[in-house]
Amino acid sequence: MTTAVLALKIVLVLRAPPGTRTPTRLGAPTTEPIFDHDRLDVYRFSIEYVASSFAAARDLSGCHRHARDQWLRAAQSIPLNIAEGNGKRSLKDRSRFLDIARGSALECVAIQDVLAATDGLDVERHHELKRSLHRIVSMLTRLIARSDAVAESPVEYNTGTEYEYRDAEYEYEYEQGRKPEPSRAPEDGLRGFTSGKSLVRPR
Repeated sequence: MTTAVLALKIVLVLRAPPGTRTPTRLGAPTTEPIFDHDRLDVYRFSIEYVASSFAAARDLSGCHRHARDQWLRAAQSIPLNIAEGNGKRSLKDRSRFLDIARGSALECVAIQDVLAATDGLDVERHHELKRSLHRIVSMLTRLIARSDAVAESPVEYNTGTEYEYRDAEYEYEYEQGRKPEPSRAPEDGLRGFTSGKSLVRPR
């Protein structure tokens, strides 16, 4: 191959149009960001983990097939719930889906431990994938905590406003000349009651 042809190929790769599929660090093809969740690092890392888990699961069979199927379902659940949760308008719903994704990542950790303990997954590969999961779980934990912190502020504000409104309403009624309700029942209403023995008024 001549130097001119090689240089032309390099230029074509560098000038690839938007939307061209490019390999990631772990080999999973990705595209240019189109949706909001495409811009989340945790989403991209979870897609890379899914690709790696599928590659590692190709050789699993026999007694490991049930753990393999559960592993692949849990791995796919991570990016699926991240994407769905990121599209929710409610912060509470968003946190709920991110929490499910975090749980799926932790489930993958346990499945990998089972596979490694039963010689279904080599130790080096197990540790590499486990480090990826640790990064994903840490990022999801921070996102959930951030969403919860933002969601708590309006609740506290609304509660304070409600009590303030009620106090102002009572003050308004008192200023208009209305007599406030007595804090205790009049003495006439207590006639016929015994001192703690019975609460029924005799006829």
